[in-house]
Amino acid sequence: MENINTTTEAQGETTDVTEWLSRSGLRFEDLGDNPISTIIRQQWRAYQAVVHKYCVATGNPPERVRLTGVYAKLRVPLVSVVKDFRNSGWDARHVERPEIFN
Repeated sequence: MENINTTTEAQGETTDVTEWLSRSGLRFEDLGDNPISTIIRQQWRAYQAVVHKYCVATGNPPERVRLTGVYAKLRVPLVSVVKDFRNSGWDARHVERPEIFN
C-alpha cells in the first residue's frame, strides 16, 4: 500500500477492480469488513456506472474514455482515509462519506 500509482493522461478507464485499486496503491486484499472498505466499494460501483455511461455516450470501450469534470475524482480510490485509519487506529465509524455519495 506504500507505492501510489499515479494515472497518466493516456491511461483510459478500466473494468478491472484490481487495476482500479492499484491506482492508489491498494490491493483487493486490503479491503475488509469495515466502513472505509464499504465506502471504497461504493466508490467502485459509482465509478463503474459512470464509465458505462461514458462508454454508451461515446461508443468507445472503457480503455478509450477518460472521466472528466466532477467524475474525475472517481478515477482513483479514496485512499488517504484508509491510510489514516490503518496507521492511527482511528475509529472508522466516525468517517463522513465523500460528498459524491451524499
